[in-house]
Amino acid sequence: MSGPESKTVVCFAYGSNMDTARLRSRVGECKSLGAATLPAHQLRFHKRSIDGTAKCNAHFTGDKSDRVIGVLFEVSRERKPDLDKAEGLGNGYHEQVIEVMLVDQSTQKALAYIADDTHIDDQLKPTTEYHGYVERGAKEHGLPEDYIAQHIMSVQAE
Repeated sequence: MSGPESKTVVCFAYGSNMDTARLRSRVGECKSLGAATLPAHQLRFHKRSIDGTAKCNAHFTGDKSDRVIGVLFEVSRERKPDLDKAEGLGNGYHEQVIEVMLVDQSTQKALAYIADDTHIDDQLKPTTEYHGYVERGAKEHGLPEDYIAQHIMSVQAE
């Protein structure tokens, strides 16, 4: 993750923000730094949004065999408040500095938006539109086909 003097912030996108066009509509120019893996977490569509539908969450399990695969993006520090607002920071998501593994097996710190426990409901389903952003973003960035099939395509949308 970039230091306070840096003009950018490195964010880990694992839901709809993996879709570069969607992220750009929120923060303007951004740069993909490639795929990354967050260990000991599972991708779940269970964060209750304002409209009552499900959004993604990187749910901590503690199981080292679990993983969330997403995309690292570099975002302008001056546009981060726009991303905070779009993500609902303080309204269901909180920021967390995480450590992800890159394709070359090195690690990097990044900022992630993680769902608050009070906003989790395993009975919810995502909208077709939201699910489409997640699917497109995963395919756009070449996430493994088995991961997409098991963790994204297996989820029913409304």
